[in-house]
Amino acid sequence: MKTLENRVALVTGSTSGIGLAMARRLAMAGAEVVMNGFGDPAEIDCLREEIAESAKTRVHFVPADLSKGAEAQMLVKQTLALCGRIDVLINNAGIQHVSSIPDFPDDKWDAVIAINLSSAFHTSKIALADMQKRGWGRIINVASAHGLVASINKSAYVASKHGIIGLTKVTALENAKTQITCNAICPGWVDTPLVRKQIEARAAAQGVSIDDATRQLVGEKQPSERFVSPEHLAELALFLTTEAGGSITGSAYTMDGGWTAQ
Repeated sequence: MKTLENRVALVTGSTSGIGLAMARRLAMAGAEVVMNGFGDPAEIDCLREEIAESAKTRVHFVPADLSKGAEAQMLVKQTLALCGRIDVLINNAGIQHVSSIPDFPDDKWDAVIAINLSSAFHTSKIALADMQKRGWGRIINVASAHGLVASINKSAYVASKHGIIGLTKVTALENAKTQITCNAICPGWVDTPLVRKQIEARAAAQGVSIDDATRQLVGEKQPSERFVSPEHLAELALFLTTEAGGSITGSAYTMDGGWTAQ
């Protein structure tokens, strides 16, 4: 069903992984989609064209360095100039750095907080003004199981994802009397480029195979011992954009194979 026909969706960090799956799914539901993220320009353009062709909708790409607040806000302003409106904003862009607190580089802390947390504030700030003017909107912040629980050596990531859930709740409360909702999705381990780097680092450090490192990484936290699918996360995001999701706001939805149930 084309539940998002005549709607515009902006998805940050959507050139790979979870964001790409969400951009593709919203496009298939009829939305005009604006993609954003890093990568080879030619490959990104091929992705954009492939999604547009398969979904029979308009798909754009707007570059922005989300570590800079001004560029995050400009991304939204350019989307508004390009498409005339924003109905759905998915704040998905994220990075990771693993280190103990005493050894955590200051610049890595600043970068993780800027991209994972501050960029969501900057994009929401501009998008909300448009949504409030029109009286309808959906903001979905991609948090993490690490927005609810902690792990060692991930201070910046855990802090940023806990912050995202707090921002989600405030956004929801400030717009509770309207048809604008804001919710967070909290994935467990998902097979994305971000997680793949951690697996490769573990395999190298321990001298084990990629398969063994994968089983160790997922099994330590996730009782299912299976990766969460980006496509399943995309279906949850789509549901939150529908009228059926209109009374769901300020919630943090886990999809983590039982990780946070322990």
